[in-house]
Amino acid sequence: MDIDLRLLRYFVAVAEELNFSKAAVRLNISQPPLSFAIKQLEQELDLVLFERNSRQVALTNAGIRLYKEALFILGHASSLKHTLHHADARPHIRIGFVGSMMYRNLAGLLAELKQLFPDMTFSLTEANSSEIIHDTDRGNIDIGLTHANQLPAGIKSRTLMIEPFLLCLHQSNPLATQKSLDLADLQHENFIFFSRSVSPAYYEMLLSMCVSAGFFPRANDEARHWLSITSLVSQNLGVSIVPACMQHCGLPNLRFIPFKHTQRSVTDVVWSARKDADIKQKIVDVAARFYAPFL
Repeated sequence: MDIDLRLLRYFVAVAEELNFSKAAVRLNISQPPLSFAIKQLEQELDLVLFERNSRQVALTNAGIRLYKEALFILGHASSLKHTLHHADARPHIRIGFVGSMMYRNLAGLLAELKQLFPDMTFSLTEANSSEIIHDTDRGNIDIGLTHANQLPAGIKSRTLMIEPFLLCLHQSNPLATQKSLDLADLQHENFIFFSRSVSPAYYEMLLSMCVSAGFFPRANDEARHWLSITSLVSQNLGVSIVPACMQHCGLPNLRFIPFKHTQRSVTDVVWSARKDADIKQKIVDVAARFYAPFL
């Protein structure tokens, strides 16, 4: 059963004043509509809320219980109204990020944004690049931090970071003690690749690096996130080629070794200009300045 909040406010006034005339003055209405409202509330609840006689008004047991509940309901309604108005006043920016951004100082970027835009609120959602681009296109994400990918029409991008790849080996691997390697040195190893279905571009890039080094890799395992890949290497299940930022992942038993190659891992910021274009552009500009040393 739905109860009109207006009736609850009228009830609370009478319950606190225990006098219809005083309650009517407090509510800035005349007494007859107030009496009618209370009678309407009693009929809707099928309860007697007040004991009335010519001398006094008193709450019944049901009235006492309703008074406590009414204070809670009205308080919650007031708080909800304040929250919604406050949310309207403070733009909320939803940021989607690939997991490797945690090792590209995402926390530092977020702190910078909060300092520069104290009138905004920010929330983070971790996903893979294709999911972020899809949600950005649909309007579910405002700013996306992704690996470079093909974009649908209407989605803009700007390159934030360009970094080399490193070879990632378990420390027990005989080659893990080397300061540098040729990719061909690993041709007999089991490679763990970025999932083809999640990022065809990254999969093809890693594959082409191996082919250019003169071998076709034994890539039996795939993972959807760089952290998953390094975790598998950490458990000695294979080797991989990972962006340089992953050397900061903190997992045990890993060695990251440079090798000669021309490919680079590219991190982009993506956004849709269909809505709040000015706000998004300001955030993109801050992100570009923040990561400028990595270009």
